[in-house]
Order: sequence, then C-alpha cells, then structure tokens
Amino acid sequence: MRAVRVKEFDRPEQVVIEEVPPRQAAPGEVVVSVKACGVNFLDALTVKGNYQTKPPLPFTPGAEVAGVIREVGAGVRALSVGMRVMAVTGFGGWAEEAAVPESRVFALPEAMDFTTAAGFPIAYGTSHHALKDRARLEPGETLLVLGAAGGVGLTAVELGKIMGARVIACASSEEKLALCREYGADALINYATSDLRERIRELTGGKGVDVVYDPVGGPYAEPAVRALGFQGRYLVIGFASGAIPSIPLNLVLLKITSIVGVFWGAYAQARPKHNAQNLAQLLAWYGEGRLRPHVSGTFPLASYREALDVVMNRNARGKVVMVLD
Repeated sequence: MRAVRVKEFDRPEQVVIEEVPPRQAAPGEVVVSVKACGVNFLDALTVKGNYQTKPPLPFTPGAEVAGVIREVGAGVRALSVGMRVMAVTGFGGWAEEAAVPESRVFALPEAMDFTTAAGFPIAYGTSHHALKDRARLEPGETLLVLGAAGGVGLTAVELGKIMGARVIACASSEEKLALCREYGADALINYATSDLRERIRELTGGKGVDVVYDPVGGPYAEPAVRALGFQGRYLVIGFASGAIPSIPLNLVLLKITSIVGVFWGAYAQARPKHNAQNLAQLLAWYGEGRLRPHVSGTFPLASYREALDVVMNRNARGKVVMVLD
C-alpha cells in the first residue's frame, strides 16, 4: 500500500510516498481502509519535528482519517468489518490503510461523507473540549476567537453560538471575516488593520470578554489577555503564528483571570469515555443540522506537499482534506 513517509525531520526532500506492507490489526485495534485524511497544523509541526511528541523515524504523519474497517483485531467488540468510521490516528493517517485502537474509532452518521468526516474529530473535538470542559462557557458570555477562519477557529465560532455565547471573531482579512459571519459570528475584528485591544473595548462597552480562544499566539496574545473581563479565561490552543508568547502574570492577578491550557489529544487519551461522550454530542448536533463543517480544499494523497503548504501558510478556510482514490 502507499503511504507518505518522513525519513528525516524538517527536510522536505526526505518526505516521500512509497510502498509499505499492509497494516495488520493488533489486539484491540482495527485496520481502516482510508478514504480521506485530514491535514492539520499539528501534522505540519510533526513533519518538521516541532510537535510535542516525536515519532521514531521513519514514520507516516496524519492525525485523523475516515474510511471503512477492513480488519478487526482480537478483543474488539463494538466495531466490525465494513463499518464506515472516522478515527484519530495521532500518526499514520496519510496512507491507504491505518491501524487504530478501538477507543479512537467512531461510527459515522449515515449522512456524513468521508471528506467531511476526515476533517471532523480534531477541530470539533478540540473546540468542544476547550469551551465546555476547560472554559466552562456559559450562555450569555462573550467569546473572542482569534484565527477564527482557520480549522479549529471556525468550529469555535460555531460551537460558541450553539452554547449561547456572543461571539467576536478575529481574523486577518475581510474574506476570512465574511466566512466567520456566515458561521454565526456576532461581531468581527480585522486585527491586521485594527487595534485589537481597542476594538474589543469598543465592542464590549469596556467590560472585556469572558473567554478568549487562541490558536494563534504571537503578538495577539497579550492584547487579548489584557482585554479579558473580571474572572475571564484565556484558552491556550496552539501557536499557528510560530511564536510562543510571554504573558506578564500581573495581568492575570489584577482581574482574577485564568490562563488555561488545552491539549485535546492528551485529554482524549486520559479520559476516553468522557471524550467519546463529547464526540457523541458533536455527532448528534451534526445529525440535527446544527454543525456545518467547512472544507475549503481537497487534494489527492500525491499532493501532500501542496496541502501542507496551505495549512502552514495559514491560507486554509476551515479544513483541508486529502482524498484517496
């Protein structure tokens, strides 16, 4: 079978497609015949060797897939051959087959196609966990989303509205902000042309926001922290800007605010039952038509470099997905 293989970190010429042996299901695993695979910022970091965990070389990147179960390992009870599923692979997804533990595999709703499913679990799982479990977002609160048109940011806009918040979406272009408006944002800030802190002050009547959702980091982090209201929560999602910010902790003290880390992958591994309940809620909302996953670009597996470039250069609107033959 074909698979993308990383031979050396941060060496584009050492990332190739090659033939590898078919996957086999170990006890507790299933083998998924992959129909589509998501392309995430974390995949790009993994290829460069900059993610929190480094797989041993050589390896196949790809953190989420959708497809059909081809083989079931010993001890697997809830899944069977032929089921349409989505799966969180961590690594190994950019291939024609992926072996995945049963706890990370979820049956698809009948109406969900493989392309949509391949971009669903990480973005929605991250945002739902962040807003529900970490921020404990309440109806009527104000949620500020940085990088709001990106893969996770757009899901935070959607979920914030479902959870009853007033959502302020921030992005770097009017085109991106228009998409956020389509997904329910109540107010918009172009932080490429506006003073972020001042616009937040204007939009909140000086009160500040209750929750900041930040997958960007860099220069927008400190003004967003400064714009938190009393007992506000700043969610650390990631650093798509490439810069990890330094925050003066006196800002946290003065307004009794909180800086809250969000690492959905680690949480899902540590609390698989609760994570499965969260994902079941997300799939129920999808079935009710309340979630509209946005896939802005699809690529064949052979075009993995182009797909990665779109994500790394922050040109994605919603999700990017690779579709296999």
